[in-house]
Amino acid sequence: MRVYISGPMTGYPAFNYGAFNAAEKVLTDLGHEPLNPARHPEQETWSDYLRLDLVDVVRADAVAVLPGWEASRGAALEVHVAHALGMTVLPIDQWGGAA
Repeated sequence: MRVYISGPMTGYPAFNYGAFNAAEKVLTDLGHEPLNPARHPEQETWSDYLRLDLVDVVRADAVAVLPGWEASRGAALEVHVAHALGMTVLPIDQWGGAA
């Protein structure tokens, strides 16, 4: 199953990549195909990143959310789109491991 990882980045040290990469490992170890936005190439603006992220959300079968996602403007939008498309959205610790 393709699982998009959604969570906060802006304002976090190293853009919270450690948590995204840990979640990627959890999902990979469980046999899923993670779609990790921390792996996107560098972009010029927040909007440019979000455009890439939303393409991945639409390609996904489900979404794993990281702690603090509710306070992230981008993650909240990603989760909204996932719900609108009828996808399962679960915290990463409910996927079988903690990030």
